[in-house]
Amino acid sequence: MTISRPSRVLVVDDDRAFRLSTRALLKADGYDVEGAENGREAAETLRRSAFDLVLLDVRMPGLDGLQLVEALRLWGHTTPILMISGHGTVDLAVKALHLGADDFLTKPVEPSVLSARVAALLERRPVPGSDDDNPAGLVGRSDVMASIVQRIRQVAPTETTVLIQGETGVGKELVARAVHQLSERAANRMIAINCGALAEGLLESELFGHARGAFTGAVRDRQGVFEAAERSTLFLDEVGEMSPNLQQRLLRALQEREVTPVGANRAIPVNVRVVAATSRDLRGMVADGSFREDLYYRIAVYPIDVPPLRERLDDIPLLVEAALARLRSRVPTWKDVSCTPFALRALRACDWPGNVRHLMGAIESAAVSAGGGRIEVQHLPAEIREGMEGTRLPRYRAPQDESDERERIQQALRKAGGSLTRTAELLGMSRTTLWRKVRALEIDPDAAVRKAVLEFPLPERG
Repeated sequence: MTISRPSRVLVVDDDRAFRLSTRALLKADGYDVEGAENGREAAETLRRSAFDLVLLDVRMPGLDGLQLVEALRLWGHTTPILMISGHGTVDLAVKALHLGADDFLTKPVEPSVLSARVAALLERRPVPGSDDDNPAGLVGRSDVMASIVQRIRQVAPTETTVLIQGETGVGKELVARAVHQLSERAANRMIAINCGALAEGLLESELFGHARGAFTGAVRDRQGVFEAAERSTLFLDEVGEMSPNLQQRLLRALQEREVTPVGANRAIPVNVRVVAATSRDLRGMVADGSFREDLYYRIAVYPIDVPPLRERLDDIPLLVEAALARLRSRVPTWKDVSCTPFALRALRACDWPGNVRHLMGAIESAAVSAGGGRIEVQHLPAEIREGMEGTRLPRYRAPQDESDERERIQQALRKAGGSLTRTAELLGMSRTTLWRKVRALEIDPDAAVRKAVLEFPLPERG
């Protein structure tokens, strides 16, 4: 059972009176509200936890609202952002909206207007993995995912047979479900069968059904999945694992739109749309004679190639957030589970041989290790942590001049996402020593935070 929770709102404003009054107003509306008094604090809060909406002042010391919204959108995060300014002008509003804000208000704001705007933004916020742009749980904003979604939308309303190709774990069944859900057959449940998981005789019976007495143990007539998927979609996963005999029977079913159960002497007409998938090279199998050429051209009328995760690493932040959102809904005590920028960076450094399925398992494992709280690098599986070893800086040695030292500390600050503790670890010095050097060399901490915000994606709740 999914446990509903109040929407979480972060109010960011250096005006304490406005911040407190806005928090009180939104809490009275039933929201879970937190506050931050400047952009730097907001960035740290967003790193620690996820929110459904950010209410953001424009002008603040250090990291201002425009810089923060630009950083969020730069990394593809879709959290709704309502910007508010006491110096509102048309040009400023246009700039804020251009950078990625969803709405803009000028102070003073009537409480009823603010409540209405917040409610409207929360109502239309995207849900990770199931928004209007990416149907059926598909997650990603990369160009390749946009192309896949476009092809799905083109073919879904037709009756064309689709072949989905890609490595194991890339999400081929999600693509099939998207095709089904956007088709005219969506009112009926899609039927799926893995052709590589069953022995030939059993698979034949599962596909086409059997008549009573067809073989030992067949005590009654049994309907196959072709019949069960009447007026719906039949998803044939790992179709390349079929034997030559079953390939022939599948070809006939597709050509004649009828099936003959095992042991029966009558054909049954079927109205089924077939979507097939494979992790094998069917063209190569056609060349070596292990897959029928005529069947290949029958099922590959409209191919959709799903790339491995290593070729769309920019989608990892959204995939991670989608996984975390599912965990929050499944485990009530994990409502604050989130992923730190360092852990996210480690996830981006992995090759993911098991693709999206591998990533989902790693996130759940890390969430368990973190006790449903904040996922740090040490909570990730060992093979992923090892991928971070190459990102460490060599141990700190005193440089020859101040300019070298300043550059080295700034480089470490950027790698550490603005965290002085993490920076000290990277440089091999104590936090006190680092802070003394930062002050002596006049390094601007806010500037380091701004660079860090642009370097590391911030967690967000879609």
